[in-house]
Amino acid sequence: MILTHSVKVCLATQPCDLRKSFDTLSCVVEEQLKEDPLSSKLFVFLNKRCDRVKLLYWDGTGLWVLMKRLERGTFTRPKPSDQSNSKLHLKPEALEMLLSGIDLKDGMQRSWYQND
Repeated sequence: MILTHSVKVCLATQPCDLRKSFDTLSCVVEEQLKEDPLSSKLFVFLNKRCDRVKLLYWDGTGLWVLMKRLERGTFTRPKPSDQSNSKLHLKPEALEMLLSGIDLKDGMQRSWYQND
């Protein structure tokens, strides 16, 4: 899967049970995020501890599910300005920063992240 800077990214603001896979994550996208899972947007879910992230993406021929588990440290969950909002739209660059251990609020790299 190749993601370009034209991909739209939608981050779920509430923690998600990451035991879910294709079908149940698609239901979360439809019911909680009010989005179409086949819209070619990249949907991002974090677990409660923020040490795992799962991505759901429709590439036009099928759904992709990608998951990352941190061995130490946590991701920083971005907070919406309106707490009732179930999703945030991110630029692909912001997702790359989040996955690289950068706190989007202050732009600082988390202490657990080491780029070898």
